[in-house]
Amino acid sequence: MIAADPLLPFGHAPASDDAAAIGRRAAPRLRLAIPARFVSIYSVQPCVLLDISRTGARMALGDPLARGQSGSIEIARMAIFGDVVRMERGIGGGVNAIAFDDPITKAQVLGIRHFAEDFELREHRALRDQVRRWVTGEG
Repeated sequence: MIAADPLLPFGHAPASDDAAAIGRRAAPRLRLAIPARFVSIYSVQPCVLLDISRTGARMALGDPLARGQSGSIEIARMAIFGDVVRMERGIGGGVNAIAFDDPITKAQVLGIRHFAEDFELREHRALRDQVRRWVTGEG
């Protein structure tokens, strides 16, 4: 029996050729929506990490950078360096696609996934506690 790859969606098995299994991508994406920071020589700004793979990421920023700019994504006590390869502007900000200078390890991607799961759990608990305090008149 083949062990499931934790980076592939449930029920998807890798093909013999990894590129064929994931289309034109060099690595499967882990879809997220968690806060992070993007640091460049121009600014340090909060961002929302939309997805990440071993070779790159997409992030939403208030002031997206132009193609060719570089910087690092700071998340889960990691700084991941790369170059902006795509910029899409929208109302109130935009999305940058980053190609990493060096691929991150599968363990690092899994670490970010665990960070995201813990973040969601902490946010859920904080909301539940806030509602509980409101209902009981404590806050």
